[in-house]
Amino acid sequence: MPRVRVEVDGATYEDDVEPRLLLVHYLRDRLGKVGTPIGCDTTNCGACTVLMDGLSVKSCSVLAVQADGREITTVEGLGIDGVLHPLQRAFHEEHALQCGFCTPGMIMAALDLLRENADPSDEEIRQGLEGNLCRCTGYQNIVRAVRRAAGEMRTPARDREVAP
Repeated sequence: MPRVRVEVDGATYEDDVEPRLLLVHYLRDRLGKVGTPIGCDTTNCGACTVLMDGLSVKSCSVLAVQADGREITTVEGLGIDGVLHPLQRAFHEEHALQCGFCTPGMIMAALDLLRENADPSDEEIRQGLEGNLCRCTGYQNIVRAVRRAAGEMRTPARDREVAP
């Protein structure tokens, strides 16, 4: 059985894995990272999107052995010391979720988009998220949340207003 060494949300794990084990199942079943949902298992919905070495991937299409030596970030790894990441906060404040099933994947895909384009237009946001499906929201609030987070992420922390 292959042995993998992978960094997930800042912690390093070494495990023996079945060669056909999908990354999404490794994250959820072995590491307890249940914030990454299993959606379609066919790469169609994007709910299982995580970052691998900073780039978004659908974890239902990546084998755990392919993550060997890589850095994986899940939605659970974004907040620091109980403080939400700007994307997580914006999704909450802009009501960009209803059932919440697609939210982790949307946030991770948006994070990759904002890494490439810090000030995307609404159309660029829609294009950047097009591999992620939401069956509840109609995307308006999701686009608004990404735009809000982009603005916050571009503004240095010292210049932001601190909420009480």
